[in-house]
Amino acid sequence: MEKLVIKNIGMILSGKMEEPIFDGDCLIAIDGKILEWGSEKDLDTEDATCIVDAHGVTLAPGLIDSHVHPVVGDYTPRQQQLHWIDSTLNGGVTTMISAGEVHMPGRPKDIVGLKAMSIAAQRWYENFRPSGVKVHAGAPVIEHGMVEEDFAELANAGVKYLGEVGLGSVKDGKTANQMVDWARKYGIQSTIHTGGPSIPGSGLIDADMVIETGSDVIGHINGGHSALPDDQIICLCETCTKQAFEIVHNGNERAAVLTVNTARELGKLDQVILGTDGPAGSGVQPLGILRMIAMLSAFGNVPAEIAFCFGNGNTSRQRDLDVGLIEKGYAADFVLLDQAQHAPGKTMLESVVQGNLPGVGMTIIDGVIRSERSRNTPPAQRLPERIL
Repeated sequence: MEKLVIKNIGMILSGKMEEPIFDGDCLIAIDGKILEWGSEKDLDTEDATCIVDAHGVTLAPGLIDSHVHPVVGDYTPRQQQLHWIDSTLNGGVTTMISAGEVHMPGRPKDIVGLKAMSIAAQRWYENFRPSGVKVHAGAPVIEHGMVEEDFAELANAGVKYLGEVGLGSVKDGKTANQMVDWARKYGIQSTIHTGGPSIPGSGLIDADMVIETGSDVIGHINGGHSALPDDQIICLCETCTKQAFEIVHNGNERAAVLTVNTARELGKLDQVILGTDGPAGSGVQPLGILRMIAMLSAFGNVPAEIAFCFGNGNTSRQRDLDVGLIEKGYAADFVLLDQAQHAPGKTMLESVVQGNLPGVGMTIIDGVIRSERSRNTPPAQRLPERIL
């Protein structure tokens, strides 16, 4: 039995919008799963195999990037860059979800080929986790000619997500809706490209098509890169009662703030989730999720502890994951962070709400320490320390 004890925690962010901060200074995980948390004096900390002294820093569920475009391993031909996933781990991200392996050179677009690549991508990231990061990959881009049996075959093989609807040959709402329904029937979640073209071969997806398609996630509602007009973004927020409003780093920041303001007015902040949409033309953004949390808190009039939920708990619930929440039985995936040195504000949360990034001191995945002091964030005031 592997027993992780994290003690001397200054604050526990839960990932839950209804109760974003938990009481407690200690958390225990057994065999990579959260067991309990609270006051250290009330918990059984004996027989630990790993002890982390948090030294007063904040513990939060590991961040989730809801929108990435991986290819193979920890390499992206889009930017000719190695170790981009490891670099993102240093930004507090412990889980990534593919919106399609669309940057694979020679990506097959015939039905047999796209299914084969999808299943292979799901397998290779299941078998190889770069620096321990969980990459949910194998997201096929739908093409004309696919039938219901294709989605059943993909689901039976372990595929759980569709690539962005609209990046393939299917660009009309009626056809897309049929395929999204088939995918949903077999437990496959869907995301739709929203906004103007991102790369040659993609096209405009407006609010009408998003609504007609009925996908589970409104991918980069703030554009990837070009956003829809304001009235269409507001229409999507008003019309869509269950779909996730995915805001990405690669999109339009003004449209991102508009989305959050509208969602708050409608009482729909629980539908806001975050992604980067990288690697793409804007490059790789190792701190993209942290930057979006700080930006939306600062300009979207959102308390920092709620903005953190956009980057973990909301995504967990919208994506039906066992990460991103402080919940018994959930994966012991955490980021430990603190106020950056010399950053304004009396606390880490006060600093973030002013638009400043926190410093990451450690990441833990499945109860195993995966990185310590981040090489990418500003240095934190305090650092957690493994003492056993």
